[in-house]
Amino acid sequence: MSANKLIFEVDGKPSFGKLLVFAFQQVLAVLAATIAVPTIIGLPVQIPAAILGAGLGTLVYLVFTKFKSPVVISSSFAFLGALANAVAFGYMGILLGGLFAGLVYVIIAIIIKFAGTRWVEKLMPPVIIGPTVALIGLSLAGAAMGDIVKASASQINGGYNLIGLLCGLVTFFTVVILSVQNRFKAGRLLPFILGIAAGYAVAAIFTGIGYAANLDYFKVINYSPIIENFQNITLESFLTYPRFALIGGIKELADGAVSEEIVAAAAQSGKVAQVITPVGVAEVALAFVPVAFVTFAEHIADHKNLSSIINKDLITEPGLSRTLLGDGVGSMVGTVFGICPNTTYGESVGCVAITKNASVRTIFVAALMLIVLSFLSPVTAALRTIPSCVMGGVCLTLYGFIAVSGLKMFQQVDLNKSKNLFTVAAILISGIGGLAIQIPYAIANNGAVEKTIQITSIATALILGIITMVVTNAVEKRNAPEEE
Repeated sequence: MSANKLIFEVDGKPSFGKLLVFAFQQVLAVLAATIAVPTIIGLPVQIPAAILGAGLGTLVYLVFTKFKSPVVISSSFAFLGALANAVAFGYMGILLGGLFAGLVYVIIAIIIKFAGTRWVEKLMPPVIIGPTVALIGLSLAGAAMGDIVKASASQINGGYNLIGLLCGLVTFFTVVILSVQNRFKAGRLLPFILGIAAGYAVAAIFTGIGYAANLDYFKVINYSPIIENFQNITLESFLTYPRFALIGGIKELADGAVSEEIVAAAAQSGKVAQVITPVGVAEVALAFVPVAFVTFAEHIADHKNLSSIINKDLITEPGLSRTLLGDGVGSMVGTVFGICPNTTYGESVGCVAITKNASVRTIFVAALMLIVLSFLSPVTAALRTIPSCVMGGVCLTLYGFIAVSGLKMFQQVDLNKSKNLFTVAAILISGIGGLAIQIPYAIANNGAVEKTIQITSIATALILGIITMVVTNAVEKRNAPEEE
């Protein structure tokens, strides 16, 4: 074990068996959020494409970062609002949105390459990055705790299920116990896989009781994905092919109409789907570009967090320009060959932190696994049966580690200074409170707002924090001569 308590350093070489298990653990850590994005925007048929986009995007990211940054990139939740707007213009709208977002990263990376990173460090010092990282974890807490009380096969009592909570807590405490104990070495290396297995086993027992006694409340696991997959045995029951956004977009332009799945997805957001138009291109750009500037800040926060875990400054080597290029181009590839823009995953960073395995080979194999997984119908169907409550138990640890990593950065911040106190307060309170900015850009004849661009609460908190820091620094500088 290294001096910084990592079992495997970034360039570490786990044995073949361990490598496969470590990689699968990373896959499980990112899978729930990866498949959630296409589901939320109303395109669950694109789950294989989202998984493929994550695998291909991660490979691109690793190449650009010279295999020095051990993190998986996958479907970004930050773009959910933008994706809901883009769906109204079909697959081509989604495709253009991903390209616009990636292009923002590429442009910023080029600027950093020639202008350096000092301006970034001044704009986002620890007093900004610390609470922002903490906020990323804290903002996800609601989703994790919402999942941990859900039984996927039962919606009785408004979705709250005490059996589901029990399964989630079994998962959580299995991960915790295995991570802190010293006698069972394999357990410390595989806490997530074993934790999910334990939670799933308990859920399967209660589900069996539920079916035997005809008690819906006990039915935690929803086996319908497996049943539907093998309902009519065909080649697709074993092998599938992800439908690329690029192919879907080209087909729309050729046919002059959008697909039925796009129509249904757009209707879910209260929109009428249509083939992309020049005005639609502008609307898509307005929806995605501002969000990309926000995920740029999240990108820095994630890499500073990961740097503290592996004790290597990724902002310096391989360099912020390379990590941004990897993230941006990887996001483009993830959209073209998948369905969603990608971003570095906090779940993946949390997995590195808990398992103490920073080997980039693990990430490489995890990316290959995601690619293979996207073509295997039975495996994707089986993974979709993992109950929400079990994944909620896993996320309780992952999101907690993200939040705590941000709080650890407070050690570099003097909170006795009022300017730092106000800056941190502005970020945490506005972010946790859910303050978002909605900018209207389409007004009806009667004066009503028809369309808006929404800047997420994390983005708003970050912007407010930066403004607070700039204002307090300016006031401090003006007061300095008088005090002297």
